[in-house]
Amino acid sequence: MSNQESTSEVKLLRVLSLRDIVIYGIILIQPVAALPLFGHANDISKGHAVTTILIAMVAMIFTAISYGKMANRFPSAGSAYTYVGKGLHPYLGFVSGWSMFMDYMFIPIICVIYTSITANHMLPFIPYAFWIIFFVIGFTWINLMGIRMASRTNSILMIVMSVVVFYFMAAAIRYILIKNGFSGLFSVRPFYNPETFSAGAVGSATALAALTYIGFDGITTLSEEVKNPRRNIMIGAVLTCLITGVWSGSQIYLAQLSWPDWTSFTQGLSDATAQNDALDTAIMSVANRVGGPILDGSLSIILLLASIGSGAAGQLGASRLLFGMGRDGVIPKKVFGHLDKHSSPNYNIMIVGGLVLLGAVSLNYEEAALLINFGAFFAFMGVNVASLREYFLKAEIKTVKGFLIDFLPAGIGFVFCLGIWLNLPLKTFVIGGTWMLAGIIYLAFRSKGFKETNVMIDFSEK
Repeated sequence: MSNQESTSEVKLLRVLSLRDIVIYGIILIQPVAALPLFGHANDISKGHAVTTILIAMVAMIFTAISYGKMANRFPSAGSAYTYVGKGLHPYLGFVSGWSMFMDYMFIPIICVIYTSITANHMLPFIPYAFWIIFFVIGFTWINLMGIRMASRTNSILMIVMSVVVFYFMAAAIRYILIKNGFSGLFSVRPFYNPETFSAGAVGSATALAALTYIGFDGITTLSEEVKNPRRNIMIGAVLTCLITGVWSGSQIYLAQLSWPDWTSFTQGLSDATAQNDALDTAIMSVANRVGGPILDGSLSIILLLASIGSGAAGQLGASRLLFGMGRDGVIPKKVFGHLDKHSSPNYNIMIVGGLVLLGAVSLNYEEAALLINFGAFFAFMGVNVASLREYFLKAEIKTVKGFLIDFLPAGIGFVFCLGIWLNLPLKTFVIGGTWMLAGIIYLAFRSKGFKETNVMIDFSEK
């Protein structure tokens, strides 16, 4: 077999447009991602939930710029693994990829858990275990059909979710107009209420609100399947964060105007579990107030569909990340660097499906959610530092323009991510740290005690 033929076997197909990857990113994040956080963010921020959404949006856009710039320099599959590995060091790239893989893995796990709980609640005569298996098989089948099939599925889910969210927003506007008139639609209180505003409270809630954007970086795992990746990856990442922020902020703004007394969700509840449950379902209470049982039920269904879309997209991202690492020989290439006739890493998709099944039966929702943060923000920090070094520190001449364009966005992104990462619970550090340690031990074994440097293959287009 010739070298040319061999190289062609590991080429992914460039079939995705800018529109496709923005839809993929929004589906992975979920267009309704902020709604389940409404009660908790409003309670922690003392009525400033929309402010935390917008602050988090600005911060995540800086990190998205770093991702886009690294994708411009290295337009190949692998995301954080590729960018940190090529921008800093292959060993650090492996650790970031190992950390990011945990993030991508727990997105479909958390979605399988949520969809299974919801389906079991709706149809209690069917066992919970059945739903876990059903959704794992469903996510895997969608992704085995190839990237075009996944793209079509994402587009359909995007349309359905958008319809219900518009329904919620229209019902909220109608409710506000009836109750307070046209002027009631305009208020600064959701952004700033001098009676309750606290910088510390808003800061703590912003760390939670940042969860709204987790997953935007999944766009970069498709770099080798995107048309004109040097341009479209950065635009796609920034647009995903911007659209998500404006879209989510609008939903939360209307929810706050419809239910301005944020303390009433937990009023009269002394039990901590009952208070937590009330905050978990706060957005459903708002939906019931503005649209009645029909909107309440519709929103419940759409949250289920959102998790299906996000779970399938998360599994797709994890399989692409494994492909990037497997193709470079960091993990066994024959398995993880394999592509099927659809130019899809089918072995990886099935392996991830098995791991999702294992995780869904052994973890609960909260544990999986915290571990997503651990892996994501560690990788975010690595990409910000890699971008800063690649574009600013390695520049022969340091200029004010370079400082503003290359240093400042990456620096702000790093500081924000570090602040969130350091505030994660100790238990998350123990579990996440154990995973990281296992990866470092594996890397030491593969590199014969860190004596051999893994060569990262450059498939970037010239």
